[in-house]
Amino acid sequence: MTGYVFLGFAFGLLMKTKGFPTWLPVIMSLVVYSGAMEYAAVPVLAQAFNPVGSFILAIMLSARHLFYGLPMLKKYDGTGAVKPFLIFGLTDETFSLLSASDVPNGLEPKAYYTAVTLLDYFYWCFGSFIGAVFGGMVKFSADGLDFALTALFIVLFVEQLKNKEGKISGSAGLILSVIALAVFGKGNMVIASMALILAALLLLKKVIVNE
Repeated sequence: MTGYVFLGFAFGLLMKTKGFPTWLPVIMSLVVYSGAMEYAAVPVLAQAFNPVGSFILAIMLSARHLFYGLPMLKKYDGTGAVKPFLIFGLTDETFSLLSASDVPNGLEPKAYYTAVTLLDYFYWCFGSFIGAVFGGMVKFSADGLDFALTALFIVLFVEQLKNKEGKISGSAGLILSVIALAVFGKGNMVIASMALILAALLLLKKVIVNE
């Protein structure tokens, strides 16, 4: 709750300080629900419309969601009608919580997964709303707010390394990203690292899922 409300607040505030209407960050959070893409969309929306560039940016930033599906295949079996929502709501923090923790005693897995996903969704959207409202009431410098998302990714990465399942995918992502940076340079590393990570996780699929 603390992480998502704060990050949502920072996003709503950032959007408002850039001159966008109060309702826009709220709608984006409800429909897009991708923190990295929403933050990246702020400068994109402020520039001339470039659908091709926006599409490529969205694919690069959201490609990591493909990787989340691998260790969640077994967990989401039998979730029935809520499965589409669980897939839609599988964000970084939700994945970290569900993959690193066991279902509490006395709860059905389906109910637990739905509750965690729904609460995270609400926290993010609520944070975006209060951030946008606050940004319309006071003058505030938004410099550095976009680093909040990077900080969350670092925390989630550290948390993933604490469990066996996360060590495999997390270590692979880190090592291959460093290799992509060294070989292709920082200007081309994103696509290269995503391709390498996707290939590695597909090869390690059975290992990750079985864990």
